[in-house]
Amino acid sequence: MIEEHFPEVILIQNNNNVGFASANNQGATLAQGEYVCFLNPDTIVAPDTFVEIIDKAKKLPHAGLLGPRLINGMGNYLHESKRNIPSPLTSLRRLFGIKLGHVKNYYADHIPTASTSYVDVLVGAFMLVRKGHFDAVGGFDEDYFMYGEDLDLCYRFKKSGHQNYYIGSIVAIHYRGESTDRNATYIKRFYGAMRLFYKKHFRSDTILDAMVSIAIRLVTAIQSFRNFDKKKRIIDQYYLISNDKVLCQRISSKLSKKVTILQTMGKEDLGDTNIEIIFDNNFLSFQEIIDQMQDFRKDNVTFKIKPKNRSYIIGSDFSDGKGETIIF
Repeated sequence: MIEEHFPEVILIQNNNNVGFASANNQGATLAQGEYVCFLNPDTIVAPDTFVEIIDKAKKLPHAGLLGPRLINGMGNYLHESKRNIPSPLTSLRRLFGIKLGHVKNYYADHIPTASTSYVDVLVGAFMLVRKGHFDAVGGFDEDYFMYGEDLDLCYRFKKSGHQNYYIGSIVAIHYRGESTDRNATYIKRFYGAMRLFYKKHFRSDTILDAMVSIAIRLVTAIQSFRNFDKKKRIIDQYYLISNDKVLCQRISSKLSKKVTILQTMGKEDLGDTNIEIIFDNNFLSFQEIIDQMQDFRKDNVTFKIKPKNRSYIIGSDFSDGKGETIIF
């Protein structure tokens, strides 16, 4: 698909899955711009997202890594957009969902969602950085296969004297569950990465180290038995935000359901039944789609997007599960 639709893009095709850290380092090595942006494939950005975040990077003092506010496929804010350093006690609080005195929460919820502020940790789904700074700290640590490498990089940037910034005024969609299934392999990799980070940066107290190690092993074992399968909702009403009646007919035929075409829609139209709103990117910009997803977010509402000049719709009904592509 990249070769067909974006022939100007330098495509690195590995024969094997080398992991998130190693693959991003490959791209960064070839990059020749002043800035490098690490962006997951399961994301959607507005037309001026990169212009805005680079402008921020040029103005913020001692800027290291920068990341935007992320929302999921339901339009809901993703708390991992800004996080605190998971110290041993923070990790215990996170693992068991308990409060431990003045120990920081795993998420940096003390920072307002729409604000711009320095923060300990950003998420690897979208991070912008000066290439020179990235090279100076040695890039991603390739001991991490997937998960934990963004945490490790942010922590090393802080230790090198840079400030990591959360930019809440810039919003991007991250479908989140698309990078991997929430299965036993995911559990093993995720908590294995947390153990690696802890051993690398915090291993100092034998008793506390043993407590965290046992806790991670225990949670890993428990999580491995969970069922992460998602049950798809039955949609009562489909709406297409577009002016293309032929497109409406094609989607309706594919779904075998009536699709109502509208050019504008208000919150009062949402009702209480299960509805799905399909946005036509030929009619609305991605910025308008992102804004409307946040405005219309509701438990009974899901969203799909028809990319410009493409014959499919994409979206995800869950914050942590696989989405879907419907070709028509």
